[in-house]
Amino acid sequence: MSTYLRRVVDDELDALFPHLPAILLDGPKGVGKTATAQRRSTTVRRLDDPADATIVAADPFTVLANDPTPLLVDEWHRVPATWDAIRHLVDTNPQQGGRYLLTGSAPTQGTHSGAGRIVSMRMRPLTLPERGITTPTVSLGALLEGERTITGRSELTLPDYVAEIAAGGFPGLRNSPPRALARQLDSYIDRIVDHDLAEEGLVVRRPATVKAWMAAYAAAVGTTASWEKIRNAARTATDAPPAKTTTLPYIELLTALRILDPVPAWEPKANHLGVLVQAPCHHLADPALAVRLVKRNATQLLAGQAPESVIPRDGGFLGGLFESLATLSVRVFAQANDARVGHLRSKNGRHEVDLIVETDTGIVAIEVKLTAAVDDNDVKHLLWLRDQPGVDVIDTVVLSTGTQAYRRPDGVAVVPLALLGP
Repeated sequence: MSTYLRRVVDDELDALFPHLPAILLDGPKGVGKTATAQRRSTTVRRLDDPADATIVAADPFTVLANDPTPLLVDEWHRVPATWDAIRHLVDTNPQQGGRYLLTGSAPTQGTHSGAGRIVSMRMRPLTLPERGITTPTVSLGALLEGERTITGRSELTLPDYVAEIAAGGFPGLRNSPPRALARQLDSYIDRIVDHDLAEEGLVVRRPATVKAWMAAYAAAVGTTASWEKIRNAARTATDAPPAKTTTLPYIELLTALRILDPVPAWEPKANHLGVLVQAPCHHLADPALAVRLVKRNATQLLAGQAPESVIPRDGGFLGGLFESLATLSVRVFAQANDARVGHLRSKNGRHEVDLIVETDTGIVAIEVKLTAAVDDNDVKHLLWLRDQPGVDVIDTVVLSTGTQAYRRPDGVAVVPLALLGP
C-alpha cells in the first residue's frame, strides 16, 4: 500500500463514493482495482479466498449486512449471489453513500442489473502520467471547456513510446525485466484462455485456436476490420480458421472480461455527415497484450517487424499500437470529465477521425499520428469535420510522438501524447 500510485479514477471515487451507496470497479484483471478499492474500505471480503467465499455463499445477505462498512467485496463474481445481496442492502437505505465497493466485471446475463443501486465505474491500465514517467501540461477537460492555450515540452521520443507500449500499464507487471515481463504477459493470456473463459461458461477444447483468434484480433488493433476478416486470419499451424459459431462466444466473453476494449462508432446527435461506419474500432485492454499475442518485442517493433495485418492501415502495426496507447489514455481522461469516446469512419472511406470525445456541449476531435512532425495531410480529416454543418466542434487535436505542444496556424492543437492529461 505504501507504493500505491494514485490513479485518475481516485479523483472520481473521491467525488462520487461519499454520495453513492455502492460502486463497482469494473475492468480486466491486473489493473489495480483491489488496491484502489481497499484504500477506501474498512472491511474486505476476498471471494477468491475459499474460506471467505464459503462463508459468504452460505447466506450472502446476512453476512454482508453484518460487516462494517465501507465494505469491499473483492472478485464478487466468485459468489454471484453477492450482487443481489448488495442490491437489497442498498434498498434498505438508498440515501446513505459510501457503503459498498465491488471489484470484478459487470454482471453477465442472468444477474440483475443493479441499475440505480450499483454504479459501474470503469478502470483501465495505467496511462502515461499514472506510470510516473511524464507530467501532463495539456488537460483534456480544459480542451472540452474551450481552452485554447497549448504549452509544454516532452522528453519522450519514439523509442520511449515503444518501450511503454511493450511494458504495458498493468501495475504489478510493468516494472519487470523484459524477459520476465514477457513470461508474465504470456501467463496472463494463458490464464484467460485456460481458466477465465471456462469460469464464464465456455468450454475451451482447443486453447491454440482461441489464442490464434486473439492474435488475429491483436494484429487488427486500431482498425475496423470485419469479424469475418479476423476469423479468416486466425489460423494455427495445422488447422483452418475456426467456424463463425466458434468465434462468436470469444467476442462476447472476452468483451465481458474487458480483454477486448473496442471503441464504438460515434453517433452524432444530428447526422449531416452522410453514411458512417457502425463497426467498432478494435483495441485490447492494453497494447502490451497485443505485442505479446503476435510475439513481438520493442526492438522488433522499432525495426518494423510486424505481423501480417488483416486490413491495410496507415502507419502500419506500430501505428495501430500507438493509437491503442493513445486511446487508453483518452478514454481514462474522458471518463474523468464525464465524456464519451467514439470513432468516426465514413462508409466510403474518404474521411475518418480516430477519436471523438463528446460531452453535452460538443466534441473534441482527435487524430493519433505516429510522427514527430505533423503536416497538412495529418489534419485534413479534422479540418473537414470542423467545417461540417450541425457538428459542434469545440477543438481539434493531433496526438503525436513529437516533443513540443503548440497550435498550428489553422487552429489544430498538436500535443505529444506524453503531455496529455485529464
